[in-house]
Amino acid sequence: MDAITNAATLPVVIIAPQASSDDDMLALWLGNYRSAHTRRGYATDAKAFIEYVAKPLRTVTVRDVQAYASTLANLADATAARKMSAVKSLIALAHRLGYLPFDVGAPVQLPAVKDTLAERIMSETDVQHMLRLELHPRNAALIRLIYSAGLRISEACGLLWRDLVPRDDAGQITVFGKGGRTRVVLLPSAMWQRVAALRGDAGPDDAVFLSREGGTLDPASVHRVVKAAAKRAGLSAAVSTHWLRHAHVSHALDRGAPVHVVRQTVGHASLETTSRYSHARPGDSSARYLPE
Repeated sequence: MDAITNAATLPVVIIAPQASSDDDMLALWLGNYRSAHTRRGYATDAKAFIEYVAKPLRTVTVRDVQAYASTLANLADATAARKMSAVKSLIALAHRLGYLPFDVGAPVQLPAVKDTLAERIMSETDVQHMLRLELHPRNAALIRLIYSAGLRISEACGLLWRDLVPRDDAGQITVFGKGGRTRVVLLPSAMWQRVAALRGDAGPDDAVFLSREGGTLDPASVHRVVKAAAKRAGLSAAVSTHWLRHAHVSHALDRGAPVHVVRQTVGHASLETTSRYSHARPGDSSARYLPE
């Protein structure tokens, strides 16, 4: 009797609903991603799924998710995996927040994707050729810094002069990266001098890399700068800013940099991610020991 009485006197905890509609749930999910590019891509993928099932998320079943996955069979594995990953992520969060009774995306497996990282790693010769041919001071410093520090395009655009601090005859940069993580990258002297030469009378809260109009250089402009530099060097049209980041990791490992140092420099979430580059460009293979 006492147990019943005590239970009856316990306060009732009311949990406020986290989302009131599918649109509300979609906005809540997209709000987890800082990158506007990522949000646009995920929004497109999620809306395609919602249009396909043509019914409220709360009534979606495992069979609905499986049926949608089958419509992606004609796409490249990587594209299909990306689209399904977005759908599964939305459903999983909706379930965790109590908006959906079950995680109906969990049983549906993503397609296996071939690792094509090796195709996106430039040789040191190609990178250096690309750098030598870029004569514009801002562009040369920008491309070299992305490669030298292994920066993401958004990280390069977000650098302010207060993020650069002199250190002995060189300096360091503080980078605010993916997932809200901050890291500090030491720069070699020549790289530091090249970037510092751009400052002029800029204040601490001014962007390091400015557009022609004097505003902050945006990712699309950086993309065009890198594409133009690659074309000038006669490299593949597929070369992008992120290829320079791939090159940084691969070349640093090739030259003996400890994997944990490379991970810290580029801001990888795990050591496993950094170690992938060693597998993409192995130093040896048993195939080399067999007669031709």
